[in-house]
Amino acid sequence: MTAFAHAPRIRRAWHAVTRSCDLTNRPLAVRVCGDDLVVWRGRDGAVGAAPDRCPHREAPLSLGRVVDGLLQCPYHGWSFAPDGACELVPSSGPGAAVPPRAHLPCVRVQERYGLVWVCLGEPEADLPVVPEDDDPAFRRIVQPVEAWSAAATRLVDNFNDTAHFAWVHVGSFGGAADPAVAPITLEPLGDWHGWRFEVTAANEGSGSSASGQSTATVARRMSTGFSLPFLVRSTIEYPAVGLHHVLLLVTTPVDDERSLFTFVVWRNDDFRVGADEVTALDRLIGAEDKAMLERIPGTLPLDATTLVNVQSDRASVEWRRRLREWLADEPTPG
Repeated sequence: MTAFAHAPRIRRAWHAVTRSCDLTNRPLAVRVCGDDLVVWRGRDGAVGAAPDRCPHREAPLSLGRVVDGLLQCPYHGWSFAPDGACELVPSSGPGAAVPPRAHLPCVRVQERYGLVWVCLGEPEADLPVVPEDDDPAFRRIVQPVEAWSAAATRLVDNFNDTAHFAWVHVGSFGGAADPAVAPITLEPLGDWHGWRFEVTAANEGSGSSASGQSTATVARRMSTGFSLPFLVRSTIEYPAVGLHHVLLLVTTPVDDERSLFTFVVWRNDDFRVGADEVTALDRLIGAEDKAMLERIPGTLPLDATTLVNVQSDRASVEWRRRLREWLADEPTPG
């Protein structure tokens, strides 16, 4: 098994754990790279993230409540601000000093693209840019975060692969896809590295809502690009109607063999079709991928020789090569 979840550079990357809109007045328990965290929204809407363990008697803070903007431990009521400061120890009485080690060792947290992201170490880089997020012509649709019983490496390998379209996605859009994959030429795509290609897709049911067309098939101009370690962006253009549909595929390692997954959509449509309707095809595609990937045990080998590859695997091979070298190239402190 190729272990990766505890690698230092993975811990210094940003990982999404929930939608911003889903983090309200209750703390959230989440595991990222094998670490159990509690994430909560405190006073003035600030988000905190810390180990899910009270420093007093190690009770899970995620079983507590948020009271007056503070995360309250369910065991003795010790209460914490989003920056980790312990502001209340009820048993000590009003005005009593708080022990210095009572404060929580918070991890980095930010909100971007409608998601809450955490970083377990000192961040090496910011999140890649999705230009459509700042374009008023596009609306943003954020899907709920799901738990997948599959390794993050297998998810990203799958998202960098088009050869499975005609086989795994026959129930969604792949019924009209050519199983032969044209040669892939990789290139920089803004903050991403990937390739451009064209697909003829079936356009029945939920497909017509996504494409804005009623024909039996539609032409899709697409690009797919990755950003290390586990982010993938896919752009879809329907040239017949000038519609752009942009997907950010977000994978977070729970541990080496389990993941959190969500996706964010940006569309330059006229807003007349509901969000659930225009993302129905994407959700169906995701369900088809999930059904396949959860049947493949273990992590994805990252070396250059274990797996057999052909020309259609070029993007995945390049992503694995870059990830392998990135993990091995540990920066020198200072």
